[in-house]
Amino acid sequence: MHMKFVMQFLLKLSFLASLMPYLISEKVFEKFEIRLNPMVEDSLYTSGKEMGSVDHRLIDEASGMASSRKQENVLYVHNDSGGLPMVYQVDSTGKMVREIAVKGVENRDWEDIAIGPGMDKERSYIYIGEIGDNKGVYPSIKLFRFEEPSMGKENIAVNPEVIELGYPDGPKDAETLMVDPWNGDVYIVSKRDSSNVLYRLKAEDVEKDQAELEKVLELPITMSVAGDISPDGKEIIIKNYWVIYHWEREEGESLVEALSRKPVQLPYAPEPQGEALTFGKDGKRYFSLSEQRFRIKPILYQYYKKP
Repeated sequence: MHMKFVMQFLLKLSFLASLMPYLISEKVFEKFEIRLNPMVEDSLYTSGKEMGSVDHRLIDEASGMASSRKQENVLYVHNDSGGLPMVYQVDSTGKMVREIAVKGVENRDWEDIAIGPGMDKERSYIYIGEIGDNKGVYPSIKLFRFEEPSMGKENIAVNPEVIELGYPDGPKDAETLMVDPWNGDVYIVSKRDSSNVLYRLKAEDVEKDQAELEKVLELPITMSVAGDISPDGKEIIIKNYWVIYHWEREEGESLVEALSRKPVQLPYAPEPQGEALTFGKDGKRYFSLSEQRFRIKPILYQYYKKP
């Protein structure tokens, strides 16, 4: 028992030590507007603002988050593997609005959620990525898709479409799912490679029951845990546990072309295990949310775009 306590203490201590440079940088910047980390671009977005805590009794392992395309200040959140097959709708302060039960499926390892168009560009769909695979053993992964529900506060249930996917180069662990608002293509970013890999599922293949992903790019980052494309399609953010990376995208440019450039780092308030990230509906802010760790309750952070 004593040894277990010591190991847990050392684990927490090492994790906190790894965060110290980022914590110091954020606190100094908030007070004096001096950026200690020269890699961080502080002219694009503000430092993080605490918006409120989410209900940790329901959302204790927030692994994915997406902003509504129909409603202002509405976010969709889900838990990690082993959680209920449920999407929680919260407002921009983290307050619970309603629960959306996803019928007929399990949460083997849900890792991210995204919103985007399908073949019908006038409709907004919610995509859930059952893409986690810590040991790299599953021969296939799944996407669950359903149309974004209309406004309301009553709990509801939905019947999702299920798309089974395979990688061209064997099983991968992934935690990042994005949908291109320009054409409906779906993107997944691997996690554990030294250079994370971007895979694509073309929009027309989302309509199939089964499909194979296409390997399209190696990224200059590792341990990716979340990402999003802005509603206007002109900005991309991907984060790991320590850094949020940002790319700008020119009109008519493919996502691969945009991500082939060197990213900049955006402000990020370090979290115990931040695995959820999304742009706001207006594209002028982004939110981050952590799993509950070390008895620290998950706080919803918001970062505003500077004028």
